[in-house]
Amino acid sequence: MDRLQLRLLGFPEFRLNGRPIELALRKAAALVITLAEAGGPVARDVAATLLWPEADTEAARARLRRTLYKIRNAFGTEIIAAGAASLNLRPGLAVEADASAFEQACDAGNLDAAADHYRGDYLAGFSLPDCPEFEEWVFFRREALRSRLVQALERLVEARITGGDARGAVVHATRLAALDPLSESAHRHLIRAHLAAGDRAAAERQGETCTRLLRDELGVAPDPATLALLRAPGAEVPRTRYIQVDGIHIAYQTIGGGPADIVLVPGFISHVERIWEDRSCRAWLSAVSRLGRLILFDRRGMGLSDRVGARPTVEATARDILAVMDAAGSRKAVLVGASEGGPGCIRFAVDHPDRLSGLVLWGSLAKGSHAPDYPSALTAAQYDLWQQRLLAGWGGPAEIETFAPSVAQDRQARAWWAGLLRAASSPGAVAGLLQALRDTDVRPLLSKVRAPTLVMHRTRDRAVRVEAGRYLAGRIPGARFVEVEGEDHWFWVGEQGALLEGIGAMTSGR
Repeated sequence: MDRLQLRLLGFPEFRLNGRPIELALRKAAALVITLAEAGGPVARDVAATLLWPEADTEAARARLRRTLYKIRNAFGTEIIAAGAASLNLRPGLAVEADASAFEQACDAGNLDAAADHYRGDYLAGFSLPDCPEFEEWVFFRREALRSRLVQALERLVEARITGGDARGAVVHATRLAALDPLSESAHRHLIRAHLAAGDRAAAERQGETCTRLLRDELGVAPDPATLALLRAPGAEVPRTRYIQVDGIHIAYQTIGGGPADIVLVPGFISHVERIWEDRSCRAWLSAVSRLGRLILFDRRGMGLSDRVGARPTVEATARDILAVMDAAGSRKAVLVGASEGGPGCIRFAVDHPDRLSGLVLWGSLAKGSHAPDYPSALTAAQYDLWQQRLLAGWGGPAEIETFAPSVAQDRQARAWWAGLLRAASSPGAVAGLLQALRDTDVRPLLSKVRAPTLVMHRTRDRAVRVEAGRYLAGRIPGARFVEVEGEDHWFWVGEQGALLEGIGAMTSGR
């Protein structure tokens, strides 16, 4: 059996049975890569349009035929089965791609092997400027793989420090900091690793590097918690722990120690460590942790939780909440559901009323898209256009003007949001989550909620209209509605007193 080997992490390389193959024509290389990644037939017209978008149909087909001929000559044998309507790699050809091996190692939890496989970004240095659809596909694939590498390195650093292999932690943390030099979280990982290795001088140099980069690039100083590591080891972001549910590892943290438990259920994006990098978010989390013991977690497929498994449907989110509460030893809690986290909280409230002392819904909604009897949401077509805009801006501070207009021009907020998006997910992965949100509908559950409920919404929220909050409050028995002035969707910017007061009232039973 012939064996086709592809190096896709870095500039692409091809081997057939161990023999290097030179594909001088970039579109020939792109075609082989496309077929290998597809894992099945690709229509001839689709391939032709992908690689020659400006050519008419006949010209594109002719160029495709010439490219197939050049591929056959380069390999010295037929590796592509070309049918009348579709193309496929030849049946029986064993295909080995390092990108697939990387993903399989991540899925299996073999993070050391995953880190070894990742020798460069996907198709680094390879581009087809005249093929925008191919370039967009490569961008999504590159971001997805890079995001998984960041997650793997973060978990490896923690595992090495916990296991007493501080030098190994330094290696992984150094790589992590190089991937995202403006991430305070990455710098903290490296500072902690140096301290665990007993190298205080290196830790102090890393602190100075972090300070310089943030000052020169963003015009800001590091968060006090970053520098506090050098003064008092242990005074950093709370430790991240894991609990397994449905075969998926869920990342969670606990902060504070009050008599009441407060579980924060995030919106569509979260990362339990990166959220601490934003000063406003850190201040808000700290304030809530003084009201009770705060429990944070990343939903499945997001942040530091496993990127595999089912989409975070409302049923899955309810199971995640229950598993995290059990792992944290929480018998009963106030649930705070932010934005898209709200529907999962509503499902939990109906399924486990005995585990709930109160429900707070912030900027949330009952249905993800428009219906004749639910006019406040985007239509499916409008939602899809918004999703395309969001994904097109991924890697930068995508849609910050929608989520937090009051800080949309703040350099630090923009850099933090861009880094959070990259670390929390990838364009391709989050697309599935957003589609699940679009199809969410918990309206039949609202009348079954029995917990004391507070619904809060900003008057001019640009991401979720205030009518969605009024709808929730009007259909949950006994719910109280509080309209907060402002247009920010994020709960940690703008006026926050009303939300903190509402959570405090829930924790004290008022």
